Amino acid sequence: MSRQTKTLKALDVGKYFIYLANQGKKPITNKKLQKLVYYSQAWSLALNDKKLFKEPIEAWVHGPAVRSLYLQYKNFGFSPIKEEIDTKSIKIPAKDKKLLDEIWKVYGKLDAEYLEMLTHSEQPWQEARDGLQSSESSDNEISTKSMKSFYSAKLEKAQKK
Repeated sequence: MSRQTKTLKALDVGKYFIYLANQGKKPITNKKLQKLVYYSQAWSLALNDKKLFKEPIEAWVHGPAVRSLYLQYKNFGFSPIKEEIDTKSIKIPAKDKKLLDEIWKVYGKLDAEYLEMLTHSEQPWQEARDGLQSSESSDNEISTKSMKSFYSAKLEKAQKK
């Protein structure tokens, strides 16, 4: 297996977004980080037909979340994550980095609350939470099939404009 096709960890993706946030002097919370990582996985499935990372994404009350990534930064609560990221520690292939840069450009300027609202309005999160109360905890997985289907349809619609 070549290095280019190696599946990343959600933490790798998260650390890259923290690095970008630090570079742009834009605070990033765990909640916002979770949404950026979710959109990275979703758009990787739609654009590249591959998972960016292997960890499941769960449909939590405040939107999509990767449990291992959440636990890594849980101590920051709703405050910005304060972590210096050494670029040498981020081993992301160029093609994946390009995708993450695009995700940052589109979604990075939005705040955590807006991103939460956005994910709540989209089918993959809604399907995973079907039958649950809005405030009910859940570890239901958001299926990669649902993400790929939904975001591929969004892409197709945008290309027809």
